[in-house]
Amino acid sequence: MTPKIKILTAASALLLLATFACKKSYTIGGSTFVAQVNMSTYDYLKTNHLFDTLVMMIDKTGLKDELNQAGTFFAFTNYSIRRYVEAKGADLRIIRNDENMPYTFDSLNLAALKDSLRSYMFADRFTRDNITRNGLWRQSRNGEYRLMQLIPTTDYTNQNVFTTEPQYIYFTKIIAIPGHPVPTDSTQLGSVVDEQRLENLCQTTGILTTTGVLHVLGNSHMFNFYDDNH
Repeated sequence: MTPKIKILTAASALLLLATFACKKSYTIGGSTFVAQVNMSTYDYLKTNHLFDTLVMMIDKTGLKDELNQAGTFFAFTNYSIRRYVEAKGADLRIIRNDENMPYTFDSLNLAALKDSLRSYMFADRFTRDNITRNGLWRQSRNGEYRLMQLIPTTDYTNQNVFTTEPQYIYFTKIIAIPGHPVPTDSTQLGSVVDEQRLENLCQTTGILTTTGVLHVLGNSHMFNFYDDNH
């Protein structure tokens, strides 16, 4: 075998090994996910800077104990709150006819948003084991109902790699529109039309703290569903 052929053969072997390693890593993943964390829901949120603004809201509204008493909490990130502040500020500038009016997180009336925070808290524990495709229609701690669904999808998947479809948890607020009221119980969910559904995908699910279950809404969610319901 000539030196040139040896070099090409070695290079091909390395390329094949790298390709296999990449495919294996993509299929199996780098590490095992551990759902259980040895801390309360509040303390877990404090460990992640993605929830810095949420923790500030919880502190300022005095909801720490209620959060830790909740069986399930759908957390939202700093991005969700920032998008809310930006949208709220833009609306107020139009209402007050003052395009230069400053509006920041400190401008929020957090006392008035206390119940909005409670709408993400639930008494019972809801996980991938008890959330169904048809969904659970459950009352939050502020008295409003939310729909939780576990929905399979083929988006962003390779059918040659995944033998079963991944399933995602969706957190949905249902609003009233002409001719279609908000359901009063789960038996009326079949009459809900798409225009009523304010669906939000959870980007992380099933974190089990010492006090409850934590799901994290995607960054595209706007706090209080303000972009679709104001």
